[in-house]
Amino acid sequence: MMIKTERILHLKSSRGGKVRVVREHYLREHVPCFSALCQAACHNEGKTLPEDVTHYVVPDAGVVRDFLEVLEFRELQGIVFMQTACQAAQHSRGRRLYNRLRSLLKDPRHDCIHFANEFQQYSYCPREKGETQEKWQTRCIYHAAVWYHDHLAGLRPVVMITEDQEAVAEFGSSASGIYVISTQEYLQSFWPDLLAAHELYSSICQALQERESESTEREYAEHFPAEVLEAGIKSGRFIQGTLNVNKHRAQHEAFVRFEGSTTKNSELNSDVLVCGGKNRNRAVHGDLVAVELLPAKEWRGRNTALHEGLGEDKAGEEPQSKPMPTGKVVGIVQRNWRDYVVTFPPREEVQSQSRNSQRILVTPWDYRIPKIRISTQQAEALQDHRVIVRLDLWESTSLYPNGHTVRVLGKSGELETEVQTILVENCINVPPFSEAQLRQLPESSAEQPWRVEPEEVSSRLDLRDTHLVFSIDPLGCEDVDDTLSVRLLPGGTRLELGVHIADVTHFVQEGSLTDLEARSRATTYYLADRRYDMLPGVLSADLCSLLGGVDRYAMSVMWQLDAQSLAVCKVWYGRTLIRSSYQLHYELAQSLLNGEQAEVPELDRLDDEAERCRRRAELLQALRLLTRVARHLRAQRDQGGALELEGVEVRAQLDSSKNITALVPRQPLEVHETVAECMIYANHWVARKIQENFPHQALLRHHPPPRQEFFNQLIDSARTRSFAINTRSNKALADSLDQAVDQRDPVVNRLLRMMATQAMSNALYFSTGACSEEQYYHYGLALDRYTHFTSPIRRYADIIVHRLLMAAINAERGLAPSKVLASNKDLEELAHQVNNRNRASQHAQKQSTELFQCLYFKDKDPLTDERCVADAVIYAIRANGMLVFIPRYGLRGPVYVKNRENQVVSVEGDGSCEWKAGALERQVDRISTTTSTGTHNFSIFDHITVRISVQPSRCHPLNLCLEVISSRPHQAPVAEAQPKGRGRSELVQEVVRLAEEASQQAEERKGRVPKLSKEQREFRQSKQPNLYSILQEIAEMALLDLHACEAPSAEVQTCSTSA
Repeated sequence: MMIKTERILHLKSSRGGKVRVVREHYLREHVPCFSALCQAACHNEGKTLPEDVTHYVVPDAGVVRDFLEVLEFRELQGIVFMQTACQAAQHSRGRRLYNRLRSLLKDPRHDCIHFANEFQQYSYCPREKGETQEKWQTRCIYHAAVWYHDHLAGLRPVVMITEDQEAVAEFGSSASGIYVISTQEYLQSFWPDLLAAHELYSSICQALQERESESTEREYAEHFPAEVLEAGIKSGRFIQGTLNVNKHRAQHEAFVRFEGSTTKNSELNSDVLVCGGKNRNRAVHGDLVAVELLPAKEWRGRNTALHEGLGEDKAGEEPQSKPMPTGKVVGIVQRNWRDYVVTFPPREEVQSQSRNSQRILVTPWDYRIPKIRISTQQAEALQDHRVIVRLDLWESTSLYPNGHTVRVLGKSGELETEVQTILVENCINVPPFSEAQLRQLPESSAEQPWRVEPEEVSSRLDLRDTHLVFSIDPLGCEDVDDTLSVRLLPGGTRLELGVHIADVTHFVQEGSLTDLEARSRATTYYLADRRYDMLPGVLSADLCSLLGGVDRYAMSVMWQLDAQSLAVCKVWYGRTLIRSSYQLHYELAQSLLNGEQAEVPELDRLDDEAERCRRRAELLQALRLLTRVARHLRAQRDQGGALELEGVEVRAQLDSSKNITALVPRQPLEVHETVAECMIYANHWVARKIQENFPHQALLRHHPPPRQEFFNQLIDSARTRSFAINTRSNKALADSLDQAVDQRDPVVNRLLRMMATQAMSNALYFSTGACSEEQYYHYGLALDRYTHFTSPIRRYADIIVHRLLMAAINAERGLAPSKVLASNKDLEELAHQVNNRNRASQHAQKQSTELFQCLYFKDKDPLTDERCVADAVIYAIRANGMLVFIPRYGLRGPVYVKNRENQVVSVEGDGSCEWKAGALERQVDRISTTTSTGTHNFSIFDHITVRISVQPSRCHPLNLCLEVISSRPHQAPVAEAQPKGRGRSELVQEVVRLAEEASQQAEERKGRVPKLSKEQREFRQSKQPNLYSILQEIAEMALLDLHACEAPSAEVQTCSTSA
């Protein structure tokens, strides 16, 4: 039964006036309470509060609005968010806070629920005449807390927390079992040891006290209201897009990457340039903004010069490209603020800033973020530390945004602090796997090993005794998520090729805590010295790892192929039970194919010589057959225009304990391509299967064709060596790159492929219901449909695809789905989240590599240490220098030929270089310096010698400086001769060793030797990364160029992609 009543609302109109709105309001007697202690048999479906809590917490509207961050601590359990408080937070703080609150309520890992108190007949309180809205909200929430306590028969006390001291005095002792206290008192009484929550609360309080601006003078134009922005975007007056700040000219240059469908300006075919802070109008990098174009006569070009002093450049004094659309920000469509890592100013600046106030300007680690004003009394104590802050607001009367501190990461410069900084900056949250998550998983130990379940044996296709299954991975790989099989079928007219992938979805049930955590992470994160797993180790390194000689569950795709033409005759998909016979590594498999007498561990354990020879011949035949099939598959894709581009090619180097110690560029082997082709083939056929069965809700991966203007550098560079690059299609591009080979210098083709990689757009996941079939195409792989199926241990997208594949198989068998499939909308949201996490993973890996490169060179004397001198190849020309690539270390960076004193590089007779007064002239393919000693040209693809040093930075990441010291190629001394890639191996090993020694010495000085806690062991996951996953993705297609994962800038406009 429902009771009808009325609610009177006073809303603000678009013109700023007040409008009285009367709405019908219905009350019900039975509203779910979502508590496991319920005594009234409420229909509590979904998430409920647990029984094992000592009390329930009810925050009032002000606490939800201002201190939601504190309530997000997982330690705080039994939180009841009243409808009144949630609506108040939405109206006062907007969609961003409300979406954060909704995510918190939906997350089963947090013990909190939403109670619709305004629809419950006995908890609803109508607003009294003359009562302020704030007073009514507090009274309404208190009344609901009393009802909630009585509804649960007083089984648990209810604590209402508020910042309103009048409410504490009025309601504090009104009802038995109901306690009304301040947030601070609640934390001190119930959570005295949760220091992080106390510090965060204090920080927010200080920020709230200092929120009133010191100045009333307007520094920026006011933003247009939301309804004006919406109308302007629809009419075409405004352009909506994401703000990307150029990190090389962060104070002066930003771009808005517009969404093509939102503008009716037919002349607009590029990004919109936003010059200067005033035109940026308080927008922060990453915000979704509305931009109004300036008159065409005020349009400017992007800066084309290199910049030594980031943030210190002077606007308007340097060469520009041709004018491009230029505009100003007129409003914020959506704030996309995140956690930022900052550094406090030196002591002298703190003293001068805080003479009359506690407000301090801190400098973010990211160049693209403006300085942030925070309120704190710990500025001097934290001046050598990295600290996380969050932005609160940016008023038009303030030059800088206001924020508050969240927590301290550690002392700047220490390896662990810098690594955690990279994670925070990329919004990567990888807490230890909880005990609740681990309890959901099977146990597997030496005492109680996991065993195959009998019911699974009967329901799966058993391949253990019928198929020769083997894996080919990097040496020492332990998380094996794919295996292969190939055999000649009886009769000799057909072959059977099988790809068998770890059946992760058997162990990770949809909606479980492990599934939710995997979905949140979306991928395994690989850094230069460690990895953070998507799944707990009991799965990733044991039960889901297809190790040799043990029974494992798999998801398989098996093709019957014509033995002669290799045409597909039949395809089978399903769950299988396998036992891998051989766990090969790439070099071993290649040696066997080459006919070398390589030792196979599984065969060496056999005593019978005849049996050993028979099995060796059987394995060799399978490898040769697999190679033949893979060559055919590659040839088919080549005919369609598949690209082979220059990417990061590394292998895992292990120590005697089988820990991966370094990233070493791997030597290309045919077996790499063999495995890759089989994985691509499986991904393609699974994509076809799920798309055909679920045309509007399948998760696929597409790679859009790149924009033609991104190929300009590639075309111009190739022309300098008389190569013509045709970019009209992927086939034409692939053929052109194959022909662009300089017999005298093989690095030329490598650099051209690198430039082609930089021109690529990102490969992205999408829901088939969100795109037309023409947009399914994968440009790089030349496939009409593609997805990711082969690495569910490290990619959440593959887990989704496994579930879709099983749903398709069951549908064909006439079985009803066990769970309702995600809708197109839900799947598209998931695809967007996974794409964002993958992008964050790439950026973190790139920044981690750059960190280790800088730490490696930091303590070396560039004037005397030979390791700081290397050969470099010029691959791009800029107005005052060039961009070079250093093959030995895999580095890219700028080399200047004109300095701040307007001197240019002078080349002496022996090739040595020094700074002298002179002139500079830039051409498309070269840059010329003229001094008293003559004129010298630095041309694209020239080899020069550079000196590598580190540019220190107190607040920002370290940077490498490259200085040309000779116009001739570097001749390494004999002692320096080493295998390709040794430099990077040496780099990672030495940095880790020095960091560990420094940490050990510090602990010894304290008189104790550190022991890793359980949390540290689980949080770090693995001190060295298992790079099998990286190799798999690179093996699919070498398109992942981590050095090109930056927003467009004056230095180089690049995009990156991975298959």
